[in-house]
Amino acid sequence: MKLKILTESFSINRLNPNESVPVDVFKGSFYSITKTDEELSIVCPSSIPVQSTNTETNWSCIKIQGPLDFLLIGILEKISAILAEAKMSIFAISTFETDYISLKTD
Repeated sequence: MKLKILTESFSINRLNPNESVPVDVFKGSFYSITKTDEELSIVCPSSIPVQSTNTETNWSCIKIQGPLDFLLIGILEKISAILAEAKMSIFAISTFETDYISLKTD
């Protein structure tokens, strides 16, 4: 398994579900947008300001080099177990082809 550390610092933003995605978010080299009935979550470079109800800053992101086949099992579990043993919490994002793990930067 190959890992790549993304060079930017990221923020995780919580907005109300009826809010619009700020247009600057789409300028980021990596971003993730998830909407539910309860919230709109936006992960984007910290350099992009997002007015939100709650923001967590200073996250680093590790990309699991893909593409990963849907039949592969336990990739996130193995990596998250190692990080949990080191007392590090994660914020995971999955796409069609790969997984990303964000870690709080201290």
